[in-house]
This record gives sequence, C-alpha cells and structure tokens, in this order.
Amino acid sequence: MANTPSAKKATRKIAARTAVNKSRRSRVRTFIRKVEEAITSGDHAAAFAALKAAEPEIHRAAGKGIVHANLASRKVSRLNSRVKALAV
Repeated sequence: MANTPSAKKATRKIAARTAVNKSRRSRVRTFIRKVEEAITSGDHAAAFAALKAAEPEIHRAAGKGIVHANLASRKVSRLNSRVKALAV
C-alpha cells in the first residue's frame, strides 16, 4: 500500500487514467462490433458506413496508446477486406 503522499497521488492518477482507458477501449470495441454485425447481415452499404465510422476511432485509440499501432492497422485492414468481399 502507498505510504508517501506522492505514491498516494500516483495511485489516484493511475485509477483515473485506467477509467479513461477502459472507456476508450470499450468505445472502440463497440464500433468494431457494429462493423462485424453489418458484415454478418450481408449489407455492404451498412458495413461500409460502419467501417468508415470505426476507422478513425481505432486509429485514435492507437494514438492515445490504448492499443498498439500495428494492432489498429491490422484490425482496419482485416475489416476492410471483409467489407470489400461483400461487394462481390
């Protein structure tokens, strides 16, 4: 347990940062889930619109350090290829 005032403050800051990060991660997952649902429904237009909304959110999370940049790029790339496959 933290004893010094600076350690107690650090604990408070970590808790606040964790709450923010959790919210951002949840938001990204929601956007990804919407794309996944549109893909499974087979609606290319809805899937494309959902992907265009999700892409900036995913990259924003990478910029904030919530997810790794490579993971963000990989997610967007794989979702994009799945949406493209619906157009055929």
